[in-house]
This record gives sequence, structure tokens and C-alpha cells, in this order.
Amino acid sequence: MRILVVEDEVDLAHTLHTGLTAEGYSVDLAHDGRQGLWMARAGEYALVVMDLMLPGLNGYKVCAQLRREGNATPILVLTAKDGEWDQAEALDTGADDYLAKPFSYVVLVARLRALVRRAATVAPPVLAVGDLSLDVAGRVCRRAGARVDLTPREFAVLELLARRAGQAVSKSDLLYHAWPDEAQDPNLVEARVSALRKKVDAAFHRQSLQTVRGTGYRLVDDRERD
Repeated sequence: MRILVVEDEVDLAHTLHTGLTAEGYSVDLAHDGRQGLWMARAGEYALVVMDLMLPGLNGYKVCAQLRREGNATPILVLTAKDGEWDQAEALDTGADDYLAKPFSYVVLVARLRALVRRAATVAPPVLAVGDLSLDVAGRVCRRAGARVDLTPREFAVLELLARRAGQAVSKSDLLYHAWPDEAQDPNLVEARVSALRKKVDAAFHRQSLQTVRGTGYRLVDDRERD
């Protein structure tokens, strides 16, 4: 079972890596918020353990962004901020549990086991537009049953279009979704949409990803054209 640990205190991160590996988990590390966000998006993790006060993008924002995208991976936050308002904000922005530093390692492992049990009862969301489907939790795209390999950014762009299927989505919305807190260049979106058309449309002789002039793009069920 894979766990992502997002912690900027290097010594603590490696201590968690060593301890959780000994518990039988496969552990990946990230040391800032942006890296943690992209690893959480791209990887198929059973759990995320994350500090709140991270460089680049704080833990509150990472939690909120993942939940906006429909990522249901359980998140346990670790933080030296142990006030009740800090705890409430963490839970309200998408965290599933909260542990204040310094913490008991025994309690940490027990809470991780509890989150795994809880998550096992919840089916991961799957977005479908015609015969195109996106497994949001697993980050898997399929068309007509065939798997389509996408980069994390391509998946993020297609995911927002799928969530708003049939609606025009602006380039600015796609930029915010796929490139949070980074450069806002519309060419980034255009390049990813061009790549997506080759992978999910042209490869299957379809035309589901449409350009909406003056606005952005739209994803539709085009099977009636067959």
C-alpha cells in the first residue's frame, strides 16, 4: 500500500519514511506543497500524510485543491499549529484527520489504519462523458474500454472538462485548475488540449473535444455522430 508523506522537515520526513516502511507501507516523500500536490494527483496513493505549513503551497491549499478535483484520497495532516481554529480549518478544507506535533507514532499508525478502513467503504468517483471515462482517484483515463495514458497536466485539463461536460470552459479556469499558483499562460492550455485531441479523439476517430471560439473548450458525447 502506497503512502505519500508531504513534509518540509527533512529529518521528520525520513523518520516517517523509515517507520512507515517498517510497517509494510511503500512510502514516497515530497518536501513542498506544489510537489506534494502533483504527486498526489499523479500517484495512486492509499493515504496522504501532510504538514500544513509547507513552502510553495501550504497544506490547506493542497487539501482544498485536491478536493475540488474530486480526489478522495484520505489525508491526515500533521502540524505544530494545534489551536482549535487551525484544526477546524484543516478539516473544513478537506483533511480527514488531524494530529498535532509532537505526536505519538503509535497513534499515527493507528489513525492511518482507521483511515484505510474508512476509505475502503467509499467507491472512488468516475466521470463519464459518452465512452470516455476518468477514474479520478486512480488517475486512469479510458476510451471505449481502452486505457489512454495521460500526463498529470493532461489529466487535470480533461478532468475539469469532464466535470463540466457540455459546457464551455474558459482557458483561465483550465489554467487555475491545472496550474495552480503558477504561470498563467494560455499557451499552456492550448498545448495540452492539442495533445489530448491526439490521444482521446484522433486515436479513436472521435471529435468530442471542441473549441468554443472566444471562450475555451467543451467536452461532449459525440457518439450520435457515429
